[in-house]
Amino acid sequence: MYAAPRSLLIRRADRFASRLVGLLAGPPLVPGEGLLLVPCNAVHTAFLRTSIDVVFLDRHGRIRRIVPHLAPWRIAACLAAHQTLELAAGESARLGLLEGASLAECLTPCRMEPCA
Repeated sequence: MYAAPRSLLIRRADRFASRLVGLLAGPPLVPGEGLLLVPCNAVHTAFLRTSIDVVFLDRHGRIRRIVPHLAPWRIAACLAAHQTLELAAGESARLGLLEGASLAECLTPCRMEPCA
């Protein structure tokens, strides 16, 4: 049986302003794209209109915690995380992400672009 490659376009927010704005200023995430916040070990969904999946990663890209379907006006954190990947709700399951796995092992291919 053939499994289609699971790809993801990741926008990287690694400056104070881009992390501060996060998903608040732009359109909601769609399947196949994510927002990587670096450094980041906690997120909130205040003012968001839709749920998101939150994937906490350590410095080496290993998945430390997955919070699926985090509803608006909630908070999630992982003290062991150094970076956080925000995805459209349901994407972590669709992509087959698992705690303890490396993000690079789960996705093929993965493109990363800087966040404006």
